Amino acid sequence: MSQNATLARPYARAAWLSARSAGDAAGWSQALLLMAHIAADPQVGRLLGDPRLGRDEAVKLLAPENAADALQGFVRLLAENGRLKLLPEIAGLFEQYRAEDQKIIRARVTSAAPMEQLELLKLAARLRSRFGREVEVETAVDESLIGGAVIDTGELVIDGSVKGKLARLEAALAQ
Repeated sequence: MSQNATLARPYARAAWLSARSAGDAAGWSQALLLMAHIAADPQVGRLLGDPRLGRDEAVKLLAPENAADALQGFVRLLAENGRLKLLPEIAGLFEQYRAEDQKIIRARVTSAAPMEQLELLKLAARLRSRFGREVEVETAVDESLIGGAVIDTGELVIDGSVKGKLARLEAALAQ
């Protein structure tokens, strides 16, 4: 476990509890993902590490313009404790808490070519049936797979790619 994840965990948990009690998990999720994206930029990262950056400036830089007071207070707390650079880890952990609470499973589907929307809907329905949970599908393209797709849910990896099948065939022939 990385040190950043360890440091980010209590902040992510506090953010999750605050969002859940306010009934605004989706709003916090969007805001945290946006702030994490901004904080991950190398130029912004240098700025966030500058001790001359005040709490209010950090809030203005990172928090969405219409952010709730609790979210702005959260960013101020991160600034006070020198933890603004942890926003990517905080956002990731927040999403894990949200997924657990809402019984959502995330599946990353990497295919050799972009998938049609209908294919993704059918795949999501099959995964929903298999896991008994809601499924959020994220897609990626990797032409080196040649054909097919690899589905990674974190708990299970299903390799239906041509590249994977060729590797398994090669391994079987080598025995």
